Amino acid sequence: MSGPKIEFWYEFASSYSYLSVMRIEALARDAGVAVEWKPFLLGPVFLAMGWNDSPFNIYPPKGRYMWRDLARLADKYALPFRLPSCFPRNGLLAARVALQGVVPGWVAEFSRRVMLANFAEDRDIGDAEVVGAILADLGLPAGELLAAAVTDDNKLALRRQTERASELGMFGAPSFRAGDELFWGNDRLEDALAWARRAAG
Repeated sequence: MSGPKIEFWYEFASSYSYLSVMRIEALARDAGVAVEWKPFLLGPVFLAMGWNDSPFNIYPPKGRYMWRDLARLADKYALPFRLPSCFPRNGLLAARVALQGVVPGWVAEFSRRVMLANFAEDRDIGDAEVVGAILADLGLPAGELLAAAVTDDNKLALRRQTERASELGMFGAPSFRAGDELFWGNDRLEDALAWARRAAG
């Protein structure tokens, strides 16, 4: 029998995904659970529900609460946080690049660096220079990976991954799947890990 694992579905523009991206690897390692990183795009998911923007922008009281909540949680987890000057930022390029890092294994560190750029350093993660600098800092071939990110095959791969998220019933990020069980939200990360361990027997 294979060991416990969870799928981790996240969006680079998502505020609560920031918290989970920064926390999941250490928590999963301690729990003995393998993580499958699944970057996707929330925009098409929201459009399918009739939203043309983040619900945190559509409903201002919800947005004000979210930013205060995020600041509190970042403090709780000892994570840096700076209110982004633009929200949501365009996470398309970062997601296309991240897809390339799943198999070779650099997706986790790349994702953390991008999230820090967005939510701790207020940098534009939609800018190829910003993403390229992150790749270069990781010792990765930035030019090659940025070029590969915009190929038709890679674009299609991200589109299919996003479509799969909708097919699985996802409506927000971060989301976690343990077997056929869906958990939504940063505050369900620990529950998802515990479920994966229990399901694996």
